[in-house]
Amino acid sequence: METYTRWSFHFFAVAEVVGIGLATFGQVGGWIAVWLFLLVCAHAGVCALTASRALDWTCGRREQPVRMLWVLAVVTMAVTVAAIAIAEHGPDSDGVDSATGSVFAGVLIFGAGTSTLGVRRRRRVFALVGGYAAGAAAGGFPMGGSVQGALIIGVVVLAGGGFLAFTSIFSVWVLEAVYELDAGRETRARLAVAEERLRFGRDLHDVIGRNLAVIALKSELAVQLARRGREEAVDQMIEVQRIARESQREVRDVVRGYREADLDIELAGAQGVLAAAGIRCEVTGEAAGLPAEVQSALGWVVREATTNVLRHGNAERCVVAVRVAEGRVILTVENDGVGGGSGSLGTSGATDSGSEDSEGSGSGLAGLRERLAAVDGTLEAGRVREGVFRLVAQVPLVGGEAVA
Repeated sequence: METYTRWSFHFFAVAEVVGIGLATFGQVGGWIAVWLFLLVCAHAGVCALTASRALDWTCGRREQPVRMLWVLAVVTMAVTVAAIAIAEHGPDSDGVDSATGSVFAGVLIFGAGTSTLGVRRRRRVFALVGGYAAGAAAGGFPMGGSVQGALIIGVVVLAGGGFLAFTSIFSVWVLEAVYELDAGRETRARLAVAEERLRFGRDLHDVIGRNLAVIALKSELAVQLARRGREEAVDQMIEVQRIARESQREVRDVVRGYREADLDIELAGAQGVLAAAGIRCEVTGEAAGLPAEVQSALGWVVREATTNVLRHGNAERCVVAVRVAEGRVILTVENDGVGGGSGSLGTSGATDSGSEDSEGSGSGLAGLRERLAAVDGTLEAGRVREGVFRLVAQVPLVGGEAVA
């Protein structure tokens, strides 16, 4: 979108040169046409540079190009003054008047439209366009030869400059909206990870917070009893030992519940999260009837792949398929968001945290392979065609039970 916007405004500079500069050769010949053409080319170059700086400011890469806006205003004024001078002191012919009038009005229109890229407030936009139109009316009096002619030139500049100003403001608004949507998509992915961390932390706090408090109190009581030589200190420490073992068991249960993923739940969650991020997700197949070990291992594959699609790729479409063939459960995750890297996890093509490069040095694929190895499964990941990444996990079934 940024490239399209930039080249659109660069095309405006080309349109100014072709539509105004080259047209002078058809209206008047000789050195006058050459001078007018060079003036238009200089003004178009300054407009293109100002548009580029203004778009950099819009994208947050530099400060507001106030100096370039003043340079554009000065160059515009210089070109219009030169056009008036040529019309007044040049050869007396209709061709000269027509050519200088086109240059005079044209540079004011393009100058007004380009200047609005460097401002944001509506009043300033109106002031810029109105100022250029008023200048056109004032400077057009010697060219038009009458008040009516000067007003016509002012109205033409007001209409043309207003149209280009509206185009500029709308283009900048769309570009800013695209960047905000992209930032929002990344924020949603981070919030999903943060929410899962909070949930896990909350579960751990609920499970062991109370037990740790009881352990601390009973340990304190046992210390006081031991200092007094009371036999009840032994009973208190036995109770502390029991609570500690119970807490250990409860923590294992929490971690086991966190690490064991249900495939149906993960498939539904992946579809919902990707849809919320603006990625079309298609899920085919069912996990009903599969052994718990297989569902847990494949559920982790879905969870990890979905996370990396959100974090590393620019996918527009993701397809997740589950099928059973020849005694094996096959899970396929494919998306069209491959970046510049190769062989990454997460189906995005970018080597990042939680992903693996071609050397297998990352932790994402390695972690999934370890989980699949527990059920004698395999994992393959890589590009299948230009811009498409596919991850395939296979787990064998024997007699309806997973191989342990």
